[in-house]
Amino acid sequence: MDKNRLIQAREWIKSELDKCVNFWLDNGMDKEHGGVYTCLDREGRVYSTDKSVWMQGRCAWTFAWLCNVYGVKDEWLKASKSCLDFAEKYCKNPNAGGRMYFTVTEDGLPLRQRRYFYSETFYSMANAEYYGITGDKECLQRAREAYETYWNLWHGGDDPTGLGAKTIPETRTGRAFGLPMIYLNMTSVMQRVDLERKELYDERAKECVDDIFKYHVHPELKATLENVGPNGEARLNFTEGRIVNPGHDIEGVWFILEYAKRTGNTELVKKCEDMFNWAFDAGWDDTYGGLLYFVDVKGLPPEAYEHDMKLWWPHNEILISSLMLYRDTGKEEYLDKFYKTLEYCQKVFADPKYGEWYGYLRRDGKPTEPSTKGSTFKGPFHLPRMLSMVDVMIGEIIGE
Repeated sequence: MDKNRLIQAREWIKSELDKCVNFWLDNGMDKEHGGVYTCLDREGRVYSTDKSVWMQGRCAWTFAWLCNVYGVKDEWLKASKSCLDFAEKYCKNPNAGGRMYFTVTEDGLPLRQRRYFYSETFYSMANAEYYGITGDKECLQRAREAYETYWNLWHGGDDPTGLGAKTIPETRTGRAFGLPMIYLNMTSVMQRVDLERKELYDERAKECVDDIFKYHVHPELKATLENVGPNGEARLNFTEGRIVNPGHDIEGVWFILEYAKRTGNTELVKKCEDMFNWAFDAGWDDTYGGLLYFVDVKGLPPEAYEHDMKLWWPHNEILISSLMLYRDTGKEEYLDKFYKTLEYCQKVFADPKYGEWYGYLRRDGKPTEPSTKGSTFKGPFHLPRMLSMVDVMIGEIIGE
């Protein structure tokens, strides 16, 4: 390990975190209606006033998390509460059992409801993190309720939206990797702040990890499949069954590594190494650098048009997982992958002039035009999460 190189990397990481946080505080916070705008162009100008409900939760979680890591700052706590209050007031559908919308207008009028329950995910995480900082019991109750909503819907409970399954269940049903993976991440937040329910969270976390390895991880294919049959069977005769999302797999790796560290399960670390290496090897673009968005496990054409684009968040996840694997195994190969990815991100994603990272690049690493720093799916979440986690991990590794 070259300690000086890690220290230099950490200095850049800290600088990028400051730029990222200030970009969103300066440009994204809605001082009139509350909440956050995330459709921002390169310079931070709002190009759509519609608001992502995912991002209200994600932004609220991020700023509460930063208070947890670095100490409470009034502007961070205020930003978190603004998003929480906006979500509570405007983002729940009273005609669908409180299920959350996907998008609303800037002043909170409902626009779109989706069957997926990821809006509830980020709302739960945000309320839990905010409770962990403030002790606000109402936020803890909200977090618990949304946490249970996810669990019940995942396990076949009636959905009050009435939207039904994505595909006709009599024809095809199955399992999605994102469900146990994201719930595991939710659970890790709840475990940190809600100590009264430790046994419940321990049990649920174990079930998530068991589901991932029982159903989605396929060593015979050297892949973690996004979509499998009800019993985990690989279905390779249609495109959805062959999807590998390398960034998603790698994000799941560090969720599991956190679980392994918490439980002392060292056997999981080797399994995470396999998951990481399969995903990195399958997705890394040797021609232009960077991680492809989707690949087909059989090397056939992926269905998604954006499959060969380079998005910011998978690279954020590589930086977290590779450094975590180095921390937990001491193997230099993971530090090499960390630096390889960091150099790519410094070259193509970072924007020294305006701050924050470009979200969407073409395969050759050039930003799509007009370029964006935020969208319905990109806000202050993956990047500041990665930058803060990497900052802390480097400190652990170099002994500070």
